[in-house]
Amino acid sequence: MSAPLYNRDILSLAVATADFPPLEAPRHRVSARAPLCGSAIIFDLDTDEAGYVTAVGMHVEACALGQASAALLARHAVGRGLADIRAARDAIAGWFRNEGAVPDWPGFDLLAPARDYPARHGAILLPFDAAVTAFEGQAAAA
Repeated sequence: MSAPLYNRDILSLAVATADFPPLEAPRHRVSARAPLCGSAIIFDLDTDEAGYVTAVGMHVEACALGQASAALLARHAVGRGLADIRAARDAIAGWFRNEGAVPDWPGFDLLAPARDYPARHGAILLPFDAAVTAFEGQAAAA
């Protein structure tokens, strides 16, 4: 292992989830849980008519890595569509399987130490899984 699993940057990101409180009246709300570790998220998503994210809100109950992943998603989701979020989610899952480089999502390199801890992978993927599910729910509701 080249870096500590929990460091100052990850812990700073973990507390940043407070910058994205649940939305009062989101277009879509998803509750999701990572079965292996028990992490949970309530993820709110608003989109414009073209299907691009306009706002994200959430309540996260996860380890610092799951919270950090949620904060990175929320910080950089506005202006992105389903294809962007799904591509990031798939890149993260592939990276965990040693299939590719660190995912091309702003700040995700900070989570690189977690790659060696499979028990944490579900918590890190959880926000991206919830976002994809929220988008898919939007499409089904339309």
